[in-house]
Amino acid sequence: MRAYQDMVFSTTVRLTGNAAQAEDISQDVFLKAYEHFDRLRSSPTAGGWLKTVATNLTLNHLTRHRKRWRLFSEVFTRDEQEAEDIESAATAFEDALLQIDDEQRRDRIGQALQGLPEHQRVPLVLYHFEDMPYQEIATRLGHSLAKIKTDILRGRLAMAKALTRSGLAPEPGCGRAP
Repeated sequence: MRAYQDMVFSTTVRLTGNAAQAEDISQDVFLKAYEHFDRLRSSPTAGGWLKTVATNLTLNHLTRHRKRWRLFSEVFTRDEQEAEDIESAATAFEDALLQIDDEQRRDRIGQALQGLPEHQRVPLVLYHFEDMPYQEIATRLGHSLAKIKTDILRGRLAMAKALTRSGLAPEPGCGRAP
């Protein structure tokens, strides 16, 4: 447990955006690990197993407690300005993360993630931190592929804005070479 508690907690807190919920889910993960302790004790894949269980239990928790999606949540009209904002924000997001050390990066990303609504935070975390492909995220969350892509893009834009407010990233669209 000591060897993997940080990894399990960070996985669950990124997905939930709530430390208290993440603690509860982490406890459930280690209860499952205890049930399978004989098999996990000497397994070289115990860390991967725990990460998978943490992700699955968190997604199950979010699905059970998710508020109903708004009626028009899958409608996405995209004009040229929005497309430019999204592209610029994604670039600012990536550039800003390269400028700081690992601990600062974790703290700032954690704060920015907590500010996102669940429907953006969860797919963004699954895609960027859990390396899940778009289609698998859509299937796991029970949404269309277009909605998942839209939520991830909008989550990136919101994170870039949060990073900008924190002084980390440049204002989207400003000071960029064409």
